[in-house]
Amino acid sequence: MACRISELVIDAADAERLAAFWCEVLGYVELGREDDGSIEIGPPVAGFGGPQPTLVLSPSTDPRRGKLPLHLDVSPTDRDQDAELERLLALGAKPVDIGQTGAETWHVLSDPEGNEFCLLRARIAPA
Repeated sequence: MACRISELVIDAADAERLAAFWCEVLGYVELGREDDGSIEIGPPVAGFGGPQPTLVLSPSTDPRRGKLPLHLDVSPTDRDQDAELERLLALGAKPVDIGQTGAETWHVLSDPEGNEFCLLRARIAPA
């Protein structure tokens, strides 16, 4: 038997802001809140346990120690990469320079708290 990723937990200085950002990026909705201020977001129909993992934005005041060892890759579902890049920038994503050559087929961005993610070129079907 195998496992599958059911949720990703991300420490956040401002869980509300990060949850709102990622809901807009991914088309997710708020699924629940915990007493500690954590906010779980996920696909509107499937929710937890569906084919896509949920995200849990967990409030933290711990100082960040450099670059996260994990980042998310996202792909556009209903528009081309250029249009999706414009949308993500309008939502508050910022371009990040990690030494790209300019020949890459992806864009490196960061969310409002500086967590890096990549926008891939390949368009995929919505889940």
